[in-house]
Amino acid sequence: MTSTWITTPITTDLVRGALDLQRTARGVLPHRLPAWARAQNTDGQLAMVEAQPAGVRVALRTRATAVELDTLPTRHVYQGVPARPGGVHDLLVDGHLTDQASVTGGDTVIIDMTTGTAEHRPGPPGTVRFTGLPDRVKDVEIWLPHHETTELVALRTDAPVAPVPDRGRRVWLHHGSPISQGSNATSPTATWPAVAASVGGVDLVNLGFGGSALLDPFTARTMRDTPADLISVEIGINLVNSDVMRLRAFTPAVHGFLDTIRDGHPTTPLLVVSSIHCPIHEDTPGPGSFDLAALSAGQVRFRATGDPAERASGKLTLGVIRDELARITAQRASDDPNLHYLDGLDLYGEADYAELPLPDELHPDTATHRRIAERFAKRAFTPDGPFAGRDS
Repeated sequence: MTSTWITTPITTDLVRGALDLQRTARGVLPHRLPAWARAQNTDGQLAMVEAQPAGVRVALRTRATAVELDTLPTRHVYQGVPARPGGVHDLLVDGHLTDQASVTGGDTVIIDMTTGTAEHRPGPPGTVRFTGLPDRVKDVEIWLPHHETTELVALRTDAPVAPVPDRGRRVWLHHGSPISQGSNATSPTATWPAVAASVGGVDLVNLGFGGSALLDPFTARTMRDTPADLISVEIGINLVNSDVMRLRAFTPAVHGFLDTIRDGHPTTPLLVVSSIHCPIHEDTPGPGSFDLAALSAGQVRFRATGDPAERASGKLTLGVIRDELARITAQRASDDPNLHYLDGLDLYGEADYAELPLPDELHPDTATHRRIAERFAKRAFTPDGPFAGRDS
C-alpha cells in the first residue's frame, strides 16, 4: 500500500454526468436532477433512482498509478426477492475499460412489498482501489454503479490530479426509462447509452430514470436548462406499466415536453425514441405488476394486468404509443427539421426477443444492451444519421 497518498476534495469539476452534488454529513451525493426539480417531486421511486448515478463518473487527468475512492452505497433489498449483486465501479484509462471493483459495507434499505414499509440499516463506507495504472499522464474515469445510490466520501491518489480538460467532444443528453438507466446491465459502462456514447465519441449525460420516464414537466425543464449538443428522449414503457394517463392526456403531454426542451434548445438535434419490444405490454395496457407466482419461486418477473379491450377507452399500450409518437414527430418535423423519430422496434424487435429474451419480461440484459447500443449508434451517429457530426 502506498505511503504517499494525496487526498483531493471531490468537487464538481471532477465529476461528469451529474447535474448536482449535494453535500452530506459523510461526503457528496451526485444527483441527476437539480435541487429545484427534486423539490417538485413527491414520488419515492423517482427520488431513489435520480440519486443512482447512471452515467456519472469521477474524471481525472493524472500520472497516478494507484487510485482509491471511498464510497458509501445504499442498496435496496426487497423481502422475498433475490438481492441483486452489489454495484460495480468501472475504471477507464484513456477511454478503455481497464478494471472493475465493488465495495463492501454501505447502507441497506429493506423493503416489504406486502406492507409497503421500509427499514433503513446504516453501514460503513467501503473503498474501491485500482493499482498498476500506467506511469504516464492519462485520463482516468471511475464510472459509478448505475443502480446503486453512491455517496462519494474521499478520493486518494499517489500523484496529483486535475480535471480532464475539454476534449471538444459533443454532449449527448438522454432521458428515458429503466432501460436507459441500465436495468439488468452488469456494469455502468455496459448500459446501452454508455456503449452508444462510446461508439459515437460523445460525452453522456444520462437522465434515464427507472420507473419514472413519465413526461414530468420538471424533467423537461431540466433538459431545457442543461447544455447539450445532442438530445434524445425514450418514451413509452413507464407510461404503460404505471398506467398514469390515457391517450387524451398523452398527446398534449408529449407536445408540451418537446416544446419545453425546444425553449432552451431550438435547433439542437432532437431524437424521439419509442420503446423496444416488450411482449407483455405490446397490446395489453398496464398497470404492470410483479408476477406473484414467479416471486413465490424466488424469481423476479413482471406481468401486465390490463385488458386489451381497454385500448378503445384510451388506455395506452406500446403499440398505441409508437403510432402516436410517429404521428406527433412527423407533424412537428414539418416546422422542425432537426426533430427525428426512431422506432424502438428497430433497436430490439420480436425476432430479437426470440433470440435474447428479456429475463424478467421487462428489462434487457447486458448482451441485449449492447445490441440496442450498436443499432442506436448505427442509426444515430453515422454520417446520414440525426446525430451526424465531427465525432461520427
